[in-house]
Amino acid sequence: MQRRALALLFLAIAASLAAIAVYSALAGGRALVIAAAAAGLALWMGDLARKAWP
Repeated sequence: MQRRALALLFLAIAASLAAIAVYSALAGGRALVIAAAAAGLALWMGDLARKAWP
């Protein structure tokens, strides 16, 4: 049960970071650096969520 909760937590964090990446990319300019960093972290959290799922 704890692994499923951990996976859901990682999934929520990944979705939040993905949203930040999209909004930053739409803003353009210097925000593209934030978009790239947020997208990388979102992928990492998504992978952790996949690995934590039972």
